[in-house]
Amino acid sequence: MRTVEGFSDYELLDADNGQRLERWGDVILIRPDPQVIWNGTKQDNRWNKANAVYHRSNSGGGYWEKLKNVPDVWSINYNDLTFNLKPMGFKHTGLFPEQAVNWTLADKLIKNAGREISVLNLFAYTGGATVACLKAGASVTHVDASKGMVQWAKENANSSGVIDRPVRWIVDDCLKFVKREIRRGKKYDAIIMDPPSYGRGPNGEVWKLEQQLSELLEETGKLLSDDALFFFLNSYTGGLSPTILNFMVKTYVAKNRKGEIFTDEIGLNITAKGISLPCGNTTIWKSDNG
Repeated sequence: MRTVEGFSDYELLDADNGQRLERWGDVILIRPDPQVIWNGTKQDNRWNKANAVYHRSNSGGGYWEKLKNVPDVWSINYNDLTFNLKPMGFKHTGLFPEQAVNWTLADKLIKNAGREISVLNLFAYTGGATVACLKAGASVTHVDASKGMVQWAKENANSSGVIDRPVRWIVDDCLKFVKREIRRGKKYDAIIMDPPSYGRGPNGEVWKLEQQLSELLEETGKLLSDDALFFFLNSYTGGLSPTILNFMVKTYVAKNRKGEIFTDEIGLNITAKGISLPCGNTTIWKSDNG
């Protein structure tokens, strides 16, 4: 498992009884997590000092209970990147901190390439990977079906000082966008893909990862340039094993390409427990020159 190091503004303080205790800058939040299946002793005294708690509803969804001094929006830093946060629906804050391991890897690969790198970021959410790649010197095409998420990503790019870098902001269904780019003859040196397990497109299109991943990978692989640098596939879908994801990337994306493919868990260290919490998988193909 690859775990985040050096993220001083984020800390997974403790985890117990289905919940995470997290520090986001100076804000302490309690959020549910299905991976936290143990019931033990809560070892951090900040369980009773949280600024807000997310409560799940038995009928689906849930709500934030704001206990004290929760800003509407606040910012945290990871190295030279700045992200704007806020409590939002379905327990989210606008950032998946475990993805910092992939931002760091993308930064390294782009800087070591010694040439201009164009990146396509699909299902790009609030732009963590977009901002990291822009900061590393790449040009980025950022695609997400949610207009609100794309606007949030622009705000993160502005806060990180990269809003003037070469970037296209696209609100669209990712598969439809990929197919149009193929017809246009467009190519990218690197692709990052962070598809949800389930979602809806801008016109109400239903998205189920297990049903659409094969087509998405096969089509998206056509957009990699002849001298492509890397391809990242993130998955939070429990039913898709690392072995299956590795096989699918090898079959649909990396066929006839030299390089290496590996799949691993990414996670967060739990300070109070001395263990790491799994937070998904990433399958990576990178070229021999990466």
